[in-house]
Amino acid sequence: MIKKLKYYIFLLFFSFLNPLNAQVEELATGFLQPEGPVWMDGVGLLFSDIAANIIYCWSPYDSSVTEFMNPSDSSNGLTFDLDSNLILTQMAKRRVSRRESNGTITPLAETYDGKKFNSPNDLVVRSDGSIFFTDPDYNLPVGQTKELNFQGVFRISKNGNIQVLDSTTFDEPNGICFSPDESKLYVNECPGGIIYVWDVVDDSIITNRSVFCNIPAMSYADGMKVDPDGNIYCTGPGGVWVISPDGVCIDTILVPSSPSNCNWGDEDRKTLYITGGSSLYQYRLPSGIEERNNKSFELNQNYPNPFNPSTEITYTVPSIEKSIDVSLRVYDLLGREVITLIDGIEEAGKHSVEWNGINSAGQKVAGGVYLYQLKSKNGYVDTRKMILLR
Repeated sequence: MIKKLKYYIFLLFFSFLNPLNAQVEELATGFLQPEGPVWMDGVGLLFSDIAANIIYCWSPYDSSVTEFMNPSDSSNGLTFDLDSNLILTQMAKRRVSRRESNGTITPLAETYDGKKFNSPNDLVVRSDGSIFFTDPDYNLPVGQTKELNFQGVFRISKNGNIQVLDSTTFDEPNGICFSPDESKLYVNECPGGIIYVWDVVDDSIITNRSVFCNIPAMSYADGMKVDPDGNIYCTGPGGVWVISPDGVCIDTILVPSSPSNCNWGDEDRKTLYITGGSSLYQYRLPSGIEERNNKSFELNQNYPNPFNPSTEITYTVPSIEKSIDVSLRVYDLLGREVITLIDGIEEAGKHSVEWNGINSAGQKVAGGVYLYQLKSKNGYVDTRKMILLR
């Protein structure tokens, strides 16, 4: 119970990175296996569709989706090198490649020690031009034989030399990224959701491996990225897990379908684009009326919290409204509605409502983290988290 309580408390913390009223918006859907989003200035968002064997481009100008590269040889992770060439893992060819400006493909890494790679998955380019990538075997092409006896982390130097950085840690390495100053390398283990960290020495050596974060509820970990403050954004069950530089999970960005990868985009690199299920999403702050109204409404943290058997939720309708149509609903971490507590006209002033851990069907719900969300007809939205102990 103590370990479970600590985990729930971690999820309660809202950081400035994940402000209230931030929205996840579906941009496009109908894909088979979207992965590897990367922003291309002046063009839009590129992302792989592994099963479709295509790299698509989503345009921020007209929201259109067009084919950027077909076939892609089952590309997965995408990034750019220092010369703005697209670097991609091609699982069908079991290699890491570069797409030249004229559209031709140059293989960068196909074998190690005379043996084919398994199925290079994700990758990151360092400021010295070297490429670090993961090589699990769970996307090994059908009918082909595994040649390496390990699933490792590799580096391609600027002059093309290939070295193995780790050959003993992983069963299935997946997501990979650097700390902002590139002094730390993070790689996650796909099953189980463990993120490891190493010190980077002399640009090409990783040492002092340790467990950076192990989230009990994360049954898998996939693509991950870092922000300028050193926070890790790791895709996993139900959303994107936000982890502070000291390894504490400080928030979860809920996504309608299980996400596979994420990356920063737009000119200011402050929008998080997320691939998941069959869709492409973006995560950004709302604008206009919602931001203005946030200053007048108020949703408070429930008390007591954690709670058992009941808790009180208080909120304020501003005096300028006199009366307005509002709703207060409880959701689980997968975004499923548990119960509607308020849905109707409320007068200006302070209000409170009690929740006793019962759903709309009159049944007790399981202990865990729940979300409660206040909405108004004029566009105000606010969400907080609470812990029910059983």
